[in-house]
Amino acid sequence: MKQVRYNCGVLIVTVTINPAIDRIISVDRLAFEDRGYILSRGEAAGGRGLNSSIVVHSFGASTLAIVPSGGASGRRFEEDLKRLGFPYVTVPIKQTIRSNFIITDKHGLTVKLNEPGPRMSNRELKRFEDAVEKALPKAKWLLLCGSLPPGVKVDFYVHLIRLAKARKVKTFVDTDGEFLQAVLEEQPTVVAPNRQEAEALLNKSLITRQHFREAAERIQRMGASIGLLSLGSRGAVVCDATSAYEITPPQVDAVCPIGAGDALDAAFAWAMMQKDDFVDAARWGVAAGTASAELPGVSFANLEQTRAVYERVTAKQLI
Repeated sequence: MKQVRYNCGVLIVTVTINPAIDRIISVDRLAFEDRGYILSRGEAAGGRGLNSSIVVHSFGASTLAIVPSGGASGRRFEEDLKRLGFPYVTVPIKQTIRSNFIITDKHGLTVKLNEPGPRMSNRELKRFEDAVEKALPKAKWLLLCGSLPPGVKVDFYVHLIRLAKARKVKTFVDTDGEFLQAVLEEQPTVVAPNRQEAEALLNKSLITRQHFREAAERIQRMGASIGLLSLGSRGAVVCDATSAYEITPPQVDAVCPIGAGDALDAAFAWAMMQKDDFVDAARWGVAAGTASAELPGVSFANLEQTRAVYERVTAKQLI
């Protein structure tokens, strides 16, 4: 296990168990059965939890990213990690980590193609869990973000939530499928699916504002202390056991929406550490996602860029 030493106070710890090398291609346009021209290409370490750590760090807060790494892609991945400027722990695995392909045009249209990721042995998964447990004494929030690689048992995130609860660490979960269903039974602090993930969870199409509210409230009742339904350019609906709010961003020209949800996750946890107010935290989260979507490629808004949008984000209580 490799670790960059860290000496800091309260941490937002992020877990990315299925990271990737993101191969990013910018083109002039994406059109079906027609050609486009490549304007630029690049590579960067990626993964939803890691992206959230990038945002937390840019906001001036302490963060620790925990990731597996293996193979040739892993070596490239770790080179990028060293340049990010915040502490991390890498858990060695035998198989190579995945590569994802992101193609985006100057109008904001984006295509993302993901590999499923490597299989991890039980011993590797136990080492990963141990790394998370070791970080928890310094943590205030634990963010469990993204998909899990093939073969990981459905209760993997559940075990991490139990470890966090034992240390009185708050948990934020952004995942999908059977893993999302499983964590709700463990009652995490926040569950934040996007619209498509919520539709799959609830087996229901979400079209109207009333649908969005009902979905957030139902997810909250299923086990989360706070339900946060992310709606992309439409903002979010957030609720606890007693009230629900619609969070609406200003209209902006989105350039690349990839990673906006990761920015939302990070800013929400960061804001909750500043002031324990879930509605205000949702405003910050929507602001970070919106500001990040205005940037080219897979880029993330810093605190000042986010603050400028935050001032124009509204919160309306739903009666």
